[in-house]
Amino acid sequence: MTGRDDPRQDPPWDDGADRPPPWIDRGARPLFENPWMRLTEHQATAPTGAPADYVVMRPAALAVGVLPLHGDGTVTLVGQHRFPSMSWSWEMPEGGAHPDEDAQTAAARELAEEAGLSARSWREVLRMDLSNSVTDERAVAFLAWDLDPAPTAPDPTEAFRVARVPFLDLIDAIGAGQVRDAFTVATALRAHHMAVTSQLPGWLSHVMLGRPR
Repeated sequence: MTGRDDPRQDPPWDDGADRPPPWIDRGARPLFENPWMRLTEHQATAPTGAPADYVVMRPAALAVGVLPLHGDGTVTLVGQHRFPSMSWSWEMPEGGAHPDEDAQTAAARELAEEAGLSARSWREVLRMDLSNSVTDERAVAFLAWDLDPAPTAPDPTEAFRVARVPFLDLIDAIGAGQVRDAFTVATALRAHHMAVTSQLPGWLSHVMLGRPR
């Protein structure tokens, strides 16, 4: 499954009734395109009936990420300097799935390229819309464990620092605002929820929720 064929399900409190009217797209024109994204400008009508000029960023790839969980309760993170914010960022291994590429296959590639790891156990845990007021970018996140070393192969523009830290230290760093990458934050908090609600193998939850000596 590529991850793009993603029928949406409504939460249990939403029966679809009494929703405001949807946005109406009355025509679009391309503003910019490269191999990674395109910008489109739309003449639109808002749910209120007001006319609007809307610009949307449309990535070519599906975002994928994987949080690697070691048997001692640690996780591997990668740190890199991000150009848009001009700041250092600690993240799980992340990247993009090519059109028609399986999301887990793409995540496994990123895990090897960025963290030097492969995994024998995988679990899809999260699907997200990223910054959905300005982009239609979607994301699929995985947890991976039963890890083994693998050759690294970062892209020509990528330079990483790799760190292995206790899972609960990652949760603490998120709470302190020290880890801010939205995809990583959401995936880590989802993993924590799964661990405390017995949605993961018992031994894995136990080591995740403990502090390695």
